Amino acid sequence: MAHDFNLHAPVGANKKKRIVGRGQGSGRGTTAGKGQKGQQARSGGGNPYVGFEGGQMPLYRRLAQRGFSNHPFKQEWQIVNLGEIDKRFESGETVDMASLHKKRLIKGSLPVKILANGNLSKNLKFKIDSISASAKEKVEKAGGEVTVIPAPEKIRPKNKMGSKKAVKAGGKK
Repeated sequence: MAHDFNLHAPVGANKKKRIVGRGQGSGRGTTAGKGQKGQQARSGGGNPYVGFEGGQMPLYRRLAQRGFSNHPFKQEWQIVNLGEIDKRFESGETVDMASLHKKRLIKGSLPVKILANGNLSKNLKFKIDSISASAKEKVEKAGGEVTVIPAPEKIRPKNKMGSKKAVKAGGKK
């Protein structure tokens, strides 16, 4: 069956870019479509950020702060299920960060947590950051062993004033 491949864009799909500021004859000279004077007419003009109110104290700063967020302290994990491990590993192998990377079960450097979804039929050695209790039970039932190696804690920035001693001493170190 012969096909006629004369592909073209529908009428009006491709518009020419409007050239502005090229003299009176162009129809877009003088102010180049930016109107008269003001912040929007200047180069680099426009609102500095979302929620900008022309220099007036913005709403998000007028309202009181309430509550506390644990977001900066949350711990993120890469989740791997026992069913996926059972498919990709041979009996007697060691399951650790390097082998999980090699088998493309994880990517990046976030700590790994093994969960019990799926069945494990091979005896494997686990050297991992974290494992659920039910997953550990399944691994040991299949003849494997689990060694938990805790991930290093996040390094948090120091207080702006330095140490606690520096704050007590009036900010001087």
